[in-house]
Amino acid sequence: MIERDASHQGHKLGAMDTDAVFQSYAEIELPERLRDSLALFLRLERSVLRDYDPHICDLFDRLLNSVIHANEGDPGGTAAGEETDAQGVPTGPGPSAAAFRDAVALIDGLSLDDAQVVVRAFTSFFHLANLSEEHYRVETLLERERAVSIDAAVDPTNELTVAYDQLVRELGGGPATQLLSTLEFHPVFTAHPTEARRRAVEGKIRRISRLLADHANLGGSALVENERHLLQEIDALVRTSPTAAKKPTPIEEADTIIDIFDNTLFDTVPEVYRRFDDWVLGEYAGSVPPVCPAFFHPGSWIGSDRDGNPNVTAKVSREVAAKFATHMVQALERKCRRVGRNLTLEAEHTKPSDELLNLWNHQVEMSEVLTSRASAISALEPHRAVMLVMADRLGATVRRNADTMYRSADEFLADLRVVQRSLAQAGAPRAAYGPVQTLIWQVETFGFHMVEMEFRQHSLVHERALADIREHGIHGELAPMTREVLDTFRAIGSIQKRYGEKMAHRYIISFTKSAQHVADVYELANLAFAHAEDVPALDVIPLFEQLEDLEGCVDVLDEMLELPAVQARLAQTNRRMEVMLGYSDSSKDAGPTTATLALHSAQARIAAWAEAHDIDLVLMHGRGGAVGRGGGPANRAVLAQPKGSVNCFFKVTEQGEVIFARYGNPLLARRHIESVAAATLLNSAPSVERLNTETTERYADMAATLNRASHERYLDLLNTEGFAPWFSTVTPLTEVGLLPIGSRPAKRGLGAQSLDDLRTIPWVFSWSQARINLAAWYGLGTACETLGDLELLQRAYREWPLFTTFIDNIEMSIAKTDGRIAKMYLALGDREDLARKVYDEMQLTRRWTLAIVGDAWPLEHRHVLGRAVRVRNPYVDALSLAQVRALRVVRAQQEELAEEEKAELLALILSTVTGVSAGLQNTG
Repeated sequence: MIERDASHQGHKLGAMDTDAVFQSYAEIELPERLRDSLALFLRLERSVLRDYDPHICDLFDRLLNSVIHANEGDPGGTAAGEETDAQGVPTGPGPSAAAFRDAVALIDGLSLDDAQVVVRAFTSFFHLANLSEEHYRVETLLERERAVSIDAAVDPTNELTVAYDQLVRELGGGPATQLLSTLEFHPVFTAHPTEARRRAVEGKIRRISRLLADHANLGGSALVENERHLLQEIDALVRTSPTAAKKPTPIEEADTIIDIFDNTLFDTVPEVYRRFDDWVLGEYAGSVPPVCPAFFHPGSWIGSDRDGNPNVTAKVSREVAAKFATHMVQALERKCRRVGRNLTLEAEHTKPSDELLNLWNHQVEMSEVLTSRASAISALEPHRAVMLVMADRLGATVRRNADTMYRSADEFLADLRVVQRSLAQAGAPRAAYGPVQTLIWQVETFGFHMVEMEFRQHSLVHERALADIREHGIHGELAPMTREVLDTFRAIGSIQKRYGEKMAHRYIISFTKSAQHVADVYELANLAFAHAEDVPALDVIPLFEQLEDLEGCVDVLDEMLELPAVQARLAQTNRRMEVMLGYSDSSKDAGPTTATLALHSAQARIAAWAEAHDIDLVLMHGRGGAVGRGGGPANRAVLAQPKGSVNCFFKVTEQGEVIFARYGNPLLARRHIESVAAATLLNSAPSVERLNTETTERYADMAATLNRASHERYLDLLNTEGFAPWFSTVTPLTEVGLLPIGSRPAKRGLGAQSLDDLRTIPWVFSWSQARINLAAWYGLGTACETLGDLELLQRAYREWPLFTTFIDNIEMSIAKTDGRIAKMYLALGDREDLARKVYDEMQLTRRWTLAIVGDAWPLEHRHVLGRAVRVRNPYVDALSLAQVRALRVVRAQQEELAEEEKAELLALILSTVTGVSAGLQNTG
């Protein structure tokens, strides 16, 4: 067990220096820039640890030495037949096994205090390693962009221009432009708790990122000062608790979106549009009307997703809506004022249009105070004066000044267009289609709402509320939950009246089983209001999550079309209808292979149904970051979708660590948006539609065999007697539920006491913590073995986009498993039968996946990612070993431990959870 005293046991391995660490990575060919960043951070981290306590630095070095040598070769593949002791520790010969045992012995001998500090040291280094990779990606992108000629027909570093060029070649200019005009990328940011990193830690990471970006370009005293600041931030990172003191409230969770908006989205999104125009319009870009539409429209579940989260109430939804809208309008006010101040164009040389003069007169009639102030600043600069008044009106909008406020974003947008037209007519097109156009794009993208809030609730809650109302009457003694359901619709109504319909008109029904569940929502919305004219406009969206729901989804949609409320809404929306598919629950319910195929089939059938009924279909993909929740590169996933299921509109949930990874850095956010938009556009290309259709048909029999075998194997595991308590024993499931990383509970709270009630996030998260990642791959190995045709699987991998993406994602997940550490977790459960099932399937899936891809070790063909994962794995191993040892003490000595020791062990476990999450990156 982990010792309580301060004695320091274990083998004396000697301290290491930075060069020695990277000498041990000789077989891993890292790009020089990435290696330099990692070496810099390791040197600075060790300096911080020496200052903190030389003894801690020595422990860090010795443990690092052990886990690096334990990872020589391919331990994930060679551990299969290795003998272990009762705790799952390998007992076999060889330097790798010996080094692994050294690491276990060292961690086993640490005091709890020392263990906590060492864990923090490794966790902080993960954040630094992730920054190194991010910095390498950014510098590589910039290097590639510098190499592009401005005379090139398309920008090869901008996937959106490449996709558009392909559409023009396949369809012609007119049809390609028509498709472009309908393009929409709609990421929906959720508060799902998989981001184990504190916001306080994120701030330090951002500052370190900026310092790293400057480091390579500095010398002399400037370089010394840069490294001093780096040491200061790293020191604070090591000393900061990786876990927050309390769970965030839903209102505090809204700050996640505001933070991303301020740091990247507000300025980066119009850059995406501008970059497209630069290449399509060439020398005319910025002086003629733009080509690129404002296709990025973010949504949010934060403060509005009440499925299983009692902390999200109608009052909270109103407060979050106000927070988003206030921040948004204030950002537009600042930008409008900045653009206006720069429009110092004298009327004599830039004559205002009659339309602009009419706008000015309207402003004078509205407020002599505002216009006289603008006139005093810009007496001979009418465009500037008008814009300054517009900025003041935005300020009045925040203050809710009824005399001068804008009633909607459309009203503000109309004024902007007046200014733009006037400038263009006056011979100043670069002002019109430069800064003014950028502001127009920002309004078109974000409106006054910033994000479009989406409300979600479980179908069972609606059923219970209606039963309560029917029993007691709408004015009777209703249950608190029923009153809350009704108040939710009233909140939607008030948000629409105050901020516009765009901010809140979607209502998603979890676990939609029938059209009656849709009818229930419309009925409750009507019951919530005394007057019909107060009922908000609603798009009620069915969410099909479990396997049986995916299989029967078209029947439900057929029944929905018969509902008068649905027919009325379709008439209002030009027959646009949204349908959501749940990747997470379908995967947990049926296994990853079956879920992938069932989702693909459901999309194809829904697309065909929509075409037959003249429905403008929007499919929403409820994907998480981890492979077990539909994770993986979004652009490749889009390109693998069935014909007619995208239609230039891609909507997907983004949560946890994925939000920060994809949108935290401006350049990487720009690339991600361009990449997903390109795939969304390109999915409609005839060549892509034909490829997806033909290969899906060609490999249908193979898919059916894989589906049957994997599903049977998966259900066999889940249905084994005692599986649920065993799962919670061999993973940190209970402890993960105690992490203060989200306002949402780990269970839905509808009364079940089994895996059925467990949310998918802790299911996936816990398996990843145990370095098993079962949710991503279980059953595939048996399925491939049953098929028994490697050549067919390899051909499908080369030809079928869906299968290529699926296998690549599984290989990425397998790269982050570790057979030896998995055995240690599995040994916690005292169920050899279950442990053997899981372990054997993991090794079988690993062998088949590598054979299909043609890799000797996971991600071998991914030259940067594969090597980066191999560099990170030893550091993850150190934390995993600390976690599993602490779990063993808690599991074995629960009754004997004092409360203080339990608390310290729990704190250690939670610290390792955040560290492993940082090391593995996509955990939930």
